[in-house]
Amino acid sequence: MRKNIVAGNWKMNLDYEQGISLFSEMVNMIQDEVHGNQQIIICSPFIHLPALVKLSASADQVAIGAQNINQNQKGAFTGEISAEQVKSTGAQYVILGHSERRAYFGETDELLAQKVDAALGHDLRPIFCIGETKEERESGDYFEVIKSQLSNGLFHLDAKAFQEIVLAYEPVWAIGTGLTASPEQAQEVHAFIRKTLAEQYGQDVADNTSILYGGSANPGNAQSLFSQPDIDGGLIGGASLKSRDFQEIINVFNAQ
Repeated sequence: MRKNIVAGNWKMNLDYEQGISLFSEMVNMIQDEVHGNQQIIICSPFIHLPALVKLSASADQVAIGAQNINQNQKGAFTGEISAEQVKSTGAQYVILGHSERRAYFGETDELLAQKVDAALGHDLRPIFCIGETKEERESGDYFEVIKSQLSNGLFHLDAKAFQEIVLAYEPVWAIGTGLTASPEQAQEVHAFIRKTLAEQYGQDVADNTSILYGGSANPGNAQSLFSQPDIDGGLIGGASLKSRDFQEIINVFNAQ
């Protein structure tokens, strides 16, 4: 049974003390209000990882993740961090292929396939992001773009390894723009993703893969998005920096 997941992506925000303060507020709320088949994940800057892991120890439904890793195991890669180093903090997840990494740092599907292998090799679960730009949406090519990202980045994995993957659909045109895909637009793509997984790995694997929506989800639109049959939660950006907003998004699943 796939999990309902709400993952917060803090991006490059919050100094050390601000991050600890925000997470402490979140943990207290989550312990009181999260129920059922839910997983909460906070993906913070690297500086916060060890402290957040310790603070989350008493909250069974909360896990910590990083926002990136290097594809290499170790070596002369100044400023980078390896999967082994992230895992040593106690983190369990890592975001890979976020649209900002693809756009600003030139990350390709082929590079991301290497990062996926590095993560899985150290028991980190990738939250693998896919999605189309505004131009690709308007041209009607978005299904082909998404299928290519899946195929090139993930389909080298066998079915057992793939079951460690969480997917996040990010319509790039809706990230940080204030725009949001309509529930129907998001559902259409999520259903296509699940169909593509079924063709590659079989229906059972497809049915058990959590697919998150990541595109300006907030307390106002989370209910309409999460009520769609193939949307299993969200990868939340700006709203994850406010404890009450984040909690309201989590509570959408409690109300269903």
